[in-house]
Amino acid sequence: MPQTSFSSHLDAMFANSSESQCPDYRSTHLLHMVVYSLVLATSLPLNALALWIFLRVLRVHSVVSVYMCNLAASDLLFTLSLPLRLSYYARHHWPFPDFLCQTSGAIFQMNMYGSCIFLMLINVDRYAAIVHPLRLRHLRQPLVARRLCLGVWALILLFAVPAARVHSPSTCKYNNTTVRLCFERFGDDLWKGKLLPLLLLAELLGFLLPLAAVVYSSGRVFWTLARPDATQSQRRRKTVRLLLANLIIFLLCFVPYNSTLAVYGLLRADLVENSVQHRDQVRRVLMIMVLLAGANCVLDPLIYYFSAEGFRNTLRNLGAPLQTRPLATNGARGVLTEPSESTQNTGQDATSQGLLQPASLGTAMDNCPQDSAL
Repeated sequence: MPQTSFSSHLDAMFANSSESQCPDYRSTHLLHMVVYSLVLATSLPLNALALWIFLRVLRVHSVVSVYMCNLAASDLLFTLSLPLRLSYYARHHWPFPDFLCQTSGAIFQMNMYGSCIFLMLINVDRYAAIVHPLRLRHLRQPLVARRLCLGVWALILLFAVPAARVHSPSTCKYNNTTVRLCFERFGDDLWKGKLLPLLLLAELLGFLLPLAAVVYSSGRVFWTLARPDATQSQRRRKTVRLLLANLIIFLLCFVPYNSTLAVYGLLRADLVENSVQHRDQVRRVLMIMVLLAGANCVLDPLIYYFSAEGFRNTLRNLGAPLQTRPLATNGARGVLTEPSESTQNTGQDATSQGLLQPASLGTAMDNCPQDSAL
C-alpha cells in the first residue's frame, strides 16, 4: 500500500470507531520517532567506537573489560535495529516482512535483559575484588568472564525465540484495507495465554535477580570502602563512581519500564480487576517508559569513559595530533591487565588494582600511577 495513500486516509481511519479499525497511535509514534532518532544518532558512534577501542586497542584482557565489551556489543546490536522502528513510526504501519518485525522486537528484549545482566556482572566483579579478594579470586579470571558472557548470550538468545514469536505483526483495518502493526496491539488471548508467563519469567531472571545483585553488591562495596581502616585513593573513588553509574542506569532505565510492564501484563491478563480506561492509561505510561529503557545504550558508554582510565586515555590520544601522541608500549602495558591482588581481606589493595590499563600510558602516567585504575 503506498505511503501517500495511507496518510491521506488516516483521519478517516481513526474516525471509524469500529472494533476492527486501527487505533490512533500517531502521537505515540511521533514521540518514539523523535526519541529513537536521537538515540540512533548518539548511540551508534559511541558504541561502535567503544567496541573498536575494546577489541582493537585495549585487547580485552581483564575481567571488567570483557563485561564492558559485551555490554557495548549488546547496545550496538539494538542500535542497528532502530532504522526499522523509525520507518514503522514514520509510516504508522509495518511495510516489511514479518520476520523483521519479530527480529526487531526480540533484539529489544535481548538488549534490555542482557544489559541488566552485564551490569550485574560488573558489580559482582567489584564486590568479589573488594569484599572477598581472596575467597572469590578464582572467579575473577578473564577465561571465567568470557564463559559467563557466553552463557548470558545463550540465555538471552534462548528467550529471544519466544519473544520473536509473540512479536508477529498484528492486523487491523482502515477503509476496508488491511494493514499491519508491529510492537503493539498484542491480543487478549495472547496475554491470557503464553505471553504473561514468558514475561514474568523474563522479568525474574533478566531484571529482578540482576537488580537485587546490583543493590546488594553495591551496598557491601560502599560499606567496605567506608570503614575507618579503608585507605582512601583515587582508585576507590573511581570504583564508587562505577557502581553509582550502574545503579543510576538501573533506576532510570530499567526499573520504571519493567515495573510498568509487569502491571500492564497483570491488567491485560485480567489477574487484577480493571477497566479498559485503566489499561489505556497504563499503556500510555508504558510507551514512555520503553523509551527510557531504550536510552540505556546511550548511557552505558558513560561508564566506559568515566570509569575506565585506559578507555578515556585512548579517546584523548585519538583526538590529539599524531606527533604529540605517546608511543604505544609493548607487552602487558599495551593491553588491559589486572595486577595480582594483595592478601589483605580489607579490600585495600583490591580496589587499587588496575581494572583497565591504558594502551599508551606515556611518561605522564608513570608519574601518576594512581590514575591507572579503572
